[in-house]
Amino acid sequence: PVHHGMGVADAAKVLEQIGPRVVLTEPDDVAGLVGLGRPVPLAQSAARPADIAVALFTSGSTGAPKAVLHTQRALAYKAGLMRNVHGLTPEDAVLMPAPLAHVSGLLNGVLLPGVAGMRTVLMERWDPEEALDIIAAERITFMIGPPTFFVTLMGAANFAAERVRSLRLISSGGAGVTPAFVDQAREAFGAVVKRTYGSTEAPTVTTSYAGDPSQKARDTDGRPTGEVELRIGDGGELWLRGPELFVGYADPGQTHAAHARGGWFKTGDLGTIDGDGWLTVTGRIKDVVIRGGENISVAEVEGALEAHPAVRQAVVVGYPDDVLGERVAAFVVADGTIDLDAVRTWFAERGVTKFKTPERVVQLDAMPTLAAGKPDRTVLRELARRG
Repeated sequence: PVHHGMGVADAAKVLEQIGPRVVLTEPDDVAGLVGLGRPVPLAQSAARPADIAVALFTSGSTGAPKAVLHTQRALAYKAGLMRNVHGLTPEDAVLMPAPLAHVSGLLNGVLLPGVAGMRTVLMERWDPEEALDIIAAERITFMIGPPTFFVTLMGAANFAAERVRSLRLISSGGAGVTPAFVDQAREAFGAVVKRTYGSTEAPTVTTSYAGDPSQKARDTDGRPTGEVELRIGDGGELWLRGPELFVGYADPGQTHAAHARGGWFKTGDLGTIDGDGWLTVTGRIKDVVIRGGENISVAEVEGALEAHPAVRQAVVVGYPDDVLGERVAAFVVADGTIDLDAVRTWFAERGVTKFKTPERVVQLDAMPTLAAGKPDRTVLRELARRG
């Protein structure tokens, strides 16, 4: 009942009558709703480029969620840019398990498909076995998300290469995207696997492009997309600015604390930028275990663990200790059995400094995750604290 050309007021009345649920059963329904190939004239929209389009909440993986404000202009710019960066066309189809209220779900499940004219297949909640069925049935070509999605896909009981052969591009960001993960995913899916870096405040600001050196794409988090600028600020913190950057938090105090002079956004992430402009994120400022006065980057320890041929995913957290302040605990998803002795031997063989070696190792069937698929470090810290 909602069709192209209908005024906003009329559409609102229809939606009020039928309730908040809209069911689309035929391709023509979708075409009629969004007007594919027939852009809505600007006069029909009261929105202006500088208007606030949406308030998105951060995941809260390292603290209380913040309300992030984005403009119409910034989101439209980002969607058009990423269509070109990824080389997406109407022939592509994306599987989107992340909530649409999350920046990845909104950008990659709604805006980017709208710009590229491609199909989106949504999942109510992540289930690797169901995802395998969807990929095969819907000929999914593109997936984006944290490593958790792909690790659980590869570990699914019914995983087989022929069931995912339609996939041509995987983009993975967030903590835990290591060179070992890229190698494993490339081999399992037979697809291009990109590392990306971004956040709710600044979505997908680095990744690799077609034709970029594969080693760079494997070992770094990519190079800047579009007009974004990167720099390393105080204490090794990554600062950035660009047209996709959010305009602020709903809390003005949080906005002030996160910005430096010149419009630079202080990301809270630690990183390095090489001479060619490629970014490598080394961890969060808050994701540091302080053991006996020594700062230990959890990202570094996770990378060492995931380099082990049997480990499919690793998450490292600190737990309190009366003598040293904190100690290091590692949670792993692995093939076979990985215990503390095996980890100690592996770290010694690789020459990792002894104080960075985990003192607790817990093997899990799957990592506890937040709604967007990121590991739930709060739950893991509590498990480690309780021993």
